[in-house]
Amino acid sequence: MNIGEAASASGVSAKMIRHYEGIGLLPPASRTDAGYRQYSDKDVGMLRFIRHSRDLGFSLDQISELLDLWQNRKRSSRQVKALAQTHIAELDEKLKELQEMKATLEYLAHCCNGDDRPDCPIIESLASDAAARGRRRTASSTLV
Repeated sequence: MNIGEAASASGVSAKMIRHYEGIGLLPPASRTDAGYRQYSDKDVGMLRFIRHSRDLGFSLDQISELLDLWQNRKRSSRQVKALAQTHIAELDEKLKELQEMKATLEYLAHCCNGDDRPDCPIIESLASDAAARGRRRTASSTLV
């Protein structure tokens, strides 16, 4: 099947298929005499595996490792579980960061009157944080 058909069958865009080939996540497709890419059912299966892994938030490096484990019938499930647990810990950390961001925004939104006056704690907080980061960058660059 051609790249468009493989994209439809796998749910991965043609652009991403080319990208995955380019970075070595997917082996290079065979080519027709005219140079068009041709994909097998096995390739589509790999693309579906990649897509589902991406849907679960795995990084490309983790997906590469998962693909290797998937294709290695001598692997232990312990290796797969360890990779999944590492990813769960990463997701927990991201979730914590998102919850902290949400709490901060909820507090700032609560403090904002949302009226016709220009006073806005949300803008003031963003401006003061930006100024503080600028001062830290300036101070650290003068220390070098």
